[in-house]
Amino acid sequence: MPEPLSAEIKQLLDSPNFAHLSTLMPDGSPQNAPVWVGREGDRIVVCTGEKSLKARNTRRDPRVALSIVDFDDPYREVQIRGRVVERRPDPALTAMDPISRKYTGKPFPMRDPEGRVALLIDVEKARYAKLPFEHTPPK
Repeated sequence: MPEPLSAEIKQLLDSPNFAHLSTLMPDGSPQNAPVWVGREGDRIVVCTGEKSLKARNTRRDPRVALSIVDFDDPYREVQIRGRVVERRPDPALTAMDPISRKYTGKPFPMRDPEGRVALLIDVEKARYAKLPFEHTPPK
C-alpha cells in the first residue's frame, strides 16, 4: 500500500539532493547506485536506460530502497522502501529533462532517446530523520 509523503520528505526529494537506489540482483544480493530523482505526487521518478542494471533488476524484481541525504545539511535524511509500479518509456526525455534541470540547470545532455525509461516508485515505507549534529568536520 503506497504511503503518503511528509512535507520533509517531499522537500528532500524536490531539492537537488543525490539519492542512492538499491535494487536486487538475480541472486538476491543488493546493487546500489547514486541517482537523480524526481517526484510525481507521492511517487518517486528515476530515469535510466532500459539496458542499465537498475532497469534490468527492477524489471525482474520491482522492490527498491532509496536513501537521500540533504546536500546542505547531511544530518537530514530519508530512508525509503518501495517498488517500481510503472515503467514509462521516455524517448522525448519529458521526464528526464526536468530532473536534469533541477540538478544542472540544463536539459539532459545525452540526447540518445533509444531505450530511455522513467521508473515510477510507490513508497511503501519512509523514515525521515533530522539528527542533532552540525556538519563541522575539521579542516
